[in-house]
Amino acid sequence: MIYPEKIKKGDFIGVTAPSMGLENEIGNLRVDNAIKNLTKKGFNIKETPNVRTCSFGRSSSAKKRAEEFLSLWENKEVKAIIALEGGDFLCEMLDELDFNMLSKVAPKWIQGYSDITNLGYVFTLNLDIATIYGPNLKSFGMRNLHVSHENSLKLMAHEQFIQNSYEKHEEFKGFDNDDINEEKDPYEEYKLTKEVNWINLKNEEEIKFSGRCIGGCLDVVKDLMGTKYDKVKEYIKKYKEDGIVWFLEAFETSTPGLFRSLWQMKNAGYFENCKGIIFGRPLMVRQEYEITYIDSIKDAISDLNIPVICDADIGHLAPQLPIVNGAILEVKSKNGKGSIINIFK
Repeated sequence: MIYPEKIKKGDFIGVTAPSMGLENEIGNLRVDNAIKNLTKKGFNIKETPNVRTCSFGRSSSAKKRAEEFLSLWENKEVKAIIALEGGDFLCEMLDELDFNMLSKVAPKWIQGYSDITNLGYVFTLNLDIATIYGPNLKSFGMRNLHVSHENSLKLMAHEQFIQNSYEKHEEFKGFDNDDINEEKDPYEEYKLTKEVNWINLKNEEEIKFSGRCIGGCLDVVKDLMGTKYDKVKEYIKKYKEDGIVWFLEAFETSTPGLFRSLWQMKNAGYFENCKGIIFGRPLMVRQEYEITYIDSIKDAISDLNIPVICDADIGHLAPQLPIVNGAILEVKSKNGKGSIINIFK
């Protein structure tokens, strides 16, 4: 596994919008504050033009997004790239990238989550480069950075440390609800109201596992399945001695849809050599046929007889534990709480 160079104070962090761009003035204010917060940490910022534009759910054309991403990837001063935010159309940008050329450039950290899975997950699978599934740039614009933001920067500096589960997490009440809608306040911090409770799928008293990790947003992982960017089988074969740990979280699905996605992954061989799976809290799950989210996971993969943890601090329901895609991930879960360690080897 290739780990990008450690970042340090004085380095440049690139900011680009490979999926959506900013749509209003409040978003601009939030990004301005994110840049201010990162500057206070000692970093310089290089922002691409498409951060401040958006049309039809895209910051710019697929070709333009690829060009602006490459301007950062090829810039020797830039040591990390943090994506502005997620969206729906990053996948089309992949077709504008030359992965052979990308592999010849000194790698740098890529960080983001949700639709940014199309970059982080794909780069780790195709280029054997570690990436970070963690906060997008917009969330760095809150008044006071959360420990999850601090930890993602520590990981870019190759620090190895225990991340414990959080005490509370946000509750999703709808995109137009004042309690969670960041567009009402450009500097809004996380509103942590719900108690965190990691669930061991088969009610085990304690779960421990470790292995070479891979994963991201399930919505994106299933869309990439079977495409030319799907190098999961090669990854599993290469790192079979380490064993594989999957981390997955859903943005939007139904309980039957979740079952079908996991069934598809299982029958595509994705869970071979798997040491364990850790699911993040899903943002939106439509419960159908009186089947719960947990029941869907049990129905789909309980026959694999591997340890499974649900409702962990990963993904859309903040705060999230940043995870280094490609690292060795050590995971523990007991009494509703848990921990992870990203190991660089």
